[in-house]
Amino acid sequence: MSETKKKSWPCVAVTAAADAVEAVEFGFNSAGAAATSVDGLRKKPDDPVEVQAFFEDEPDLNDVRDALAEALRVYGLPKDSVTEIRLVEVKETDWLAEWKKHWKPTAVGRFLVAPPWEEPKDDDKIIIQIEPNMAFGTGTHETTQLCLAELDRSYTPGKSLVDVGTGTGILAIAAAKLNEGGRADIRACDTDEDSVKIAAENAALNGVGDAISFANGSVDGIEKHADVVVANLTLDVIQPILARLAELADEMLILSGILAGQRGSIESALAELGLTHFRVDQKGEWIAVVVEKQPA
Repeated sequence: MSETKKKSWPCVAVTAAADAVEAVEFGFNSAGAAATSVDGLRKKPDDPVEVQAFFEDEPDLNDVRDALAEALRVYGLPKDSVTEIRLVEVKETDWLAEWKKHWKPTAVGRFLVAPPWEEPKDDDKIIIQIEPNMAFGTGTHETTQLCLAELDRSYTPGKSLVDVGTGTGILAIAAAKLNEGGRADIRACDTDEDSVKIAAENAALNGVGDAISFANGSVDGIEKHADVVVANLTLDVIQPILARLAELADEMLILSGILAGQRGSIESALAELGLTHFRVDQKGEWIAVVVEKQPA
């Protein structure tokens, strides 16, 4: 995103139930919002709140509605959790700068995820700098933190790794950083061409641009197996490709983007594939499922 101050920002504002705010922000980010804000001032805990999303260009409201409806479905919330969707112009406010005030470095195990405008000085941490473009992948969301924590705990330098649905590239970058300059077969893919470009730029920003192979495409385009496969997606995306993900992972499969309430569904899907050796970690409303493949 350009750092140049704009005279106005297209803004989509909705009224949302208090328990739907996270889902709404997820939906707005899926629709391409540059930033979001929540007006919860002078509100009781159960009062509806206004959530605003700021876009660089005027969005198609039908696309935004579809993204919000899908987010509510993923979170298991009723459709009427969101009302009064409207498009407004917000004048003379640099909302990107305002948002930057609220995103501070996030520590996960040995990692410290920070935006490029921060200069964290912590010699004990592995610094990962990520240019923000979406909520998933900046290190602030629980699913990203769950995956980073698992890589910190279980990934062994030198092991091959594939990051499916790489987004901002943070997980592939983390694996490359753990190799401490050594070589490992680290690959990442995403079906969104812009995400692949952003991920590659983030890898270069972190000095590991040559250590990761990025590809625009789905898991179906991956032919070579890897020791570790990580997929931080959503359950409805994971389930159709679960068999392929499990096939590609020789030693470990890390799955996230799954709500705690969907645990039974992912466990049943794994059982149907004969995968019974796994554990589940939880942070907030989200879980990560770590499948350890047994030797043949």
